[in-house]
Amino acid sequence: MKVNLAHFFSAALLATVTVAGAQADTPSISAIQKLAKETVSKKIDAPTSARVEISPQTLDPRLMLPNCISPLKVELAADRPISRNNTVKVSCDVADQAYPWQVFMSVRVDINFPVVVPNETLSQGTVLDKSNLTLRYIDQYSLNGQQFDDMTPLIGAKLKRRTTKDYPIFAANVCFVCKGDQVSILASTENFQIKTVGEALQDGNIGEQIRVKNIRSNKVIDAIVAKVGEVRVKM
Repeated sequence: MKVNLAHFFSAALLATVTVAGAQADTPSISAIQKLAKETVSKKIDAPTSARVEISPQTLDPRLMLPNCISPLKVELAADRPISRNNTVKVSCDVADQAYPWQVFMSVRVDINFPVVVPNETLSQGTVLDKSNLTLRYIDQYSLNGQQFDDMTPLIGAKLKRRTTKDYPIFAANVCFVCKGDQVSILASTENFQIKTVGEALQDGNIGEQIRVKNIRSNKVIDAIVAKVGEVRVKM
């Protein structure tokens, strides 16, 4: 904690001067911590599904702050996005007050996101289903790449590599259509729909374009992965 000690030592030796007719308030440690927490909270940009924990620095309860004849000013010490560790400036700075003061305190922010993980170590080629998946809240700084916050789209997908228990399943580690899989090829317009069977010649995730061989005609086409076991082509 960074504290302007000169102001506090002076305040301990001299009586606090207040403006005539003004009401001076002595801010409590708990009030300062609450204000710091509220200030940081307003700056956090996180989805409602995330778990956010804000932990203001614990100040020494013996700290005696001078009175303040105006509302405390609480602000972030630096104009930057909220990170894991943040510094908040709490100050009482009034022109007519003899002993203005300020306190710098740290505020820790932990944001955890719901992520789909295996509930046991799974080997390459494992077909994912509700029995081997679960949701776990993981710290944002431990996440890299594209994860999933809903297990429903993953049902039926296959793992491309071994994944350990409680480790996030990344999009790069699964295929919704895998090379060699038999897939449904769907071609449609506003007026009609054609469905046939094909063989995937590449791995692909939802929204990706892959090469598919039409089993009936042996023609190789480009198709977009729509879901597990299904691709679509434009007419």
